[in-house]
Amino acid sequence: MVRDTMAQPDLGLLSGQQRSSWIRLRTMIVLRWVAIVGQLTAITIAERMYSLQLELGLCYLAVGISVIGNLIAIFVFPENKRLSESANLMMVLFDLLQLGLLLFLTGGLNNPFALLLLGPVSISAAVLTTRSTLLLGATAIILVTLLSDYHLPLRTDDGFLLRIPDIFVFGNWIALVIAICFIGAYSRRVTSEMHSMSDALAATQMALAREQKLTDLGGVVAAAAHELGTPLATIKLTSAELIEELDDKPDLRDDAALIREQADRCRDILRDMGRAGKDDLHLRQAPLMTVVYEAAEPHAHRGTTIHYTHSPDAGDEVDQPAILRKPEIIHGLRNLIQNAVDFAHANVWVEAHWTTDTITIRILDDGQGFPTHILGRIGDPFVRRRRSGSDILRPEYEGMGLGLFIAKTLLERSGAELSFANANDPYNTARNEHPHVGAVVEVAWKRDAIDAKSGRNAVPKGQNQPITA
Repeated sequence: MVRDTMAQPDLGLLSGQQRSSWIRLRTMIVLRWVAIVGQLTAITIAERMYSLQLELGLCYLAVGISVIGNLIAIFVFPENKRLSESANLMMVLFDLLQLGLLLFLTGGLNNPFALLLLGPVSISAAVLTTRSTLLLGATAIILVTLLSDYHLPLRTDDGFLLRIPDIFVFGNWIALVIAICFIGAYSRRVTSEMHSMSDALAATQMALAREQKLTDLGGVVAAAAHELGTPLATIKLTSAELIEELDDKPDLRDDAALIREQADRCRDILRDMGRAGKDDLHLRQAPLMTVVYEAAEPHAHRGTTIHYTHSPDAGDEVDQPAILRKPEIIHGLRNLIQNAVDFAHANVWVEAHWTTDTITIRILDDGQGFPTHILGRIGDPFVRRRRSGSDILRPEYEGMGLGLFIAKTLLERSGAELSFANANDPYNTARNEHPHVGAVVEVAWKRDAIDAKSGRNAVPKGQNQPITA
């Protein structure tokens, strides 16, 4: 279990079985046609150019089985059919057994085309589940073992037996078994990491889209509150004057009072909603600590005390910088602060420092720190800490490692560099300021990457643009 318990976007993360249904039947059919053409070409060349005595009838029968299987698949199923896990397994297993039969008829491991047995194993490792890959790999190893001893020999027209020395047959067997294990494991590992990264990036995009949507919604509310403030004030003023002038007409006076009451109600509603509006032109920037407070606010009342400090580094400007209120910055910092709050005993420190060139935020907590054995891999997706008995302090949490990955990815998108450490590290100076600190996360930006007052990211000044349909 990794120190990572952020609320994860509901991705419906895909298993290997679900991914196997991505493969179209048409793709497998085309690949099989390529194999059929290659097998027929090899048989024809071996028999006519090199005068090898082959059991042509049986060889063509083995190839014909593949042809019949393809034709059935073409005429029975639609072209856009997606194969299930079991269907994919049966397709690849069929191709493996068909190739094994053809090799049995053409010399076994004396045939250099025995190397093609690696193909189905590689395909299964890339698209099927681990269980299916192990089944295909075991079947391939059994076939290789059988073909090393049991096969029809290759003979020329003169009756000369074509075979390699037994030591080379044994070498080929060892090489194929090792290749099946290695290529299968390698392909499986690489494919799993690619899928994990794809899922994690999808989670990151969803998190950013959600934060952007909330920010945009807040901007609309803020603009509405701003633009409607003046007409509501006018309605209120006019209704107050009508109330004074209609003392002798109670019915109309009550109507005017109702108008004033509803105008006040609209004002209160817009005021409450406007508190969430953050994308007003004048609020696209905010002081550094304002952004930090906003990021930490959802976790400020969860039983852990969050301490805030901010100061310029020695010899630098005293004024607090204004930075861009980017959704990725707010969401990334929020995830980091949530992670600290989840694992802190009682205190979390959020420190902001700045110079003329850099802006740095450090998040520290008084928990146990990051597990040492995964410290170098923090920020990778789906990093889990293996259960090890008493060292699991929060057994109710077993996150997927996505929260820190999302935070790291979003903050790096804004130009930040992140570092993760434990305060008990003798090279970490954070322990001198907070002797009971556990984990330390430092986020650092170049000043011009997020500075909202100067440089390429300076927010324009002036009035908001009117909302248009």
